[in-house]
Amino acid sequence: MALSAAPRASPHASVTHVLWPETAIPFLLNESPEALQLLATVVAPGGYLLTGAPRSDNDGKVRGRDGRRPIWNSLFVIDHEGRVRATYDKAHLVPFGEYLPFHDVLPLLSDTIGRGSFAAGKGPQTISLPGLPPFAPIICYEVIFTGAVVPARQRPEWLLNITNDSWFGHSAGPFQHLVSARLRSVEEGLPMVRVANTGISAVIDPYGRVTAEIGIDLPGSMDQALPVALSATLYARFGLSGWCLLLAMVVAVVAILPWRRRSAGER
Repeated sequence: MALSAAPRASPHASVTHVLWPETAIPFLLNESPEALQLLATVVAPGGYLLTGAPRSDNDGKVRGRDGRRPIWNSLFVIDHEGRVRATYDKAHLVPFGEYLPFHDVLPLLSDTIGRGSFAAGKGPQTISLPGLPPFAPIICYEVIFTGAVVPARQRPEWLLNITNDSWFGHSAGPFQHLVSARLRSVEEGLPMVRVANTGISAVIDPYGRVTAEIGIDLPGSMDQALPVALSATLYARFGLSGWCLLLAMVVAVVAILPWRRRSAGER
C-alpha cells in the first residue's frame, strides 16, 4: 500500500493502473468488503488495481466432487470505488503445491497440503475494460506453457504475469522463470508486465527485451508506459502447426538432395 501510494517521481507521473503480484492478498478478497475499500485508495479515478488473491464462490452453491466449496488462485481487477470488475482463475496448477492429484475422489487428501487444493480455472482469457488495454492474465508458472497464454479468438494487446517466486529463494529459478516469460512475448509479439513478489519484476517489450526491472529481494516500485504490441506473429497465427510445416519442408529438402545428386551424377 505504501509503495503504491508514494508520490511519483518518474516521467510517467500520471499512473492509471497499479499492478501487484500473485498472493499479494493472502485471504479471500471477494469476501472482504472492508479490504476492497481500503485497496481502492491506491487507485486513481478511472484506473484499476490488478492483484493476486484467492477467490471463493460467494454464495457457496458451487461444490466440487469432494463436497467442498472451491477456492481459486486468482487475479482481481478492482476499480477506484472498490468494486471487483473482473477476475481470472489460474488453470495450470502446481501438483502437490496448489493441488493434490485425485483429491476430488479421495477427500481426505485435500487436507494434506495447506488449507486444501485449489480448483482449476477455465484457461486463457482476455480481459477488456474501459480505460485498460485488453490483456491476457497469466499466473505464476502458467507462463512456461508455450501456446497456452492467449485465447484463440480474442488477441490481447499485452500480457500480465503475476507470480510468487519466493519459494525459489536466491537461485537460478527466478532467472529461468523470467526467460520463459520473455519467450512468450517473442512468440506472441506482445509486451508483458511481470510482477513478482520477491523479484524479478520486469517490463518486457514484444521482442523479448527487458526494458525495466526490479531485481530479487529488492523492495520497490516502478512506473512504466506499456510497450506497443506487434502485429500477430506467425506463431500467434498458426501456433505449432506452422513449425510442423516448416520441419516437414526441411525434411523434404534433406530427403530430395541426395536423390538429385545421384541423378546429376548418372547424367
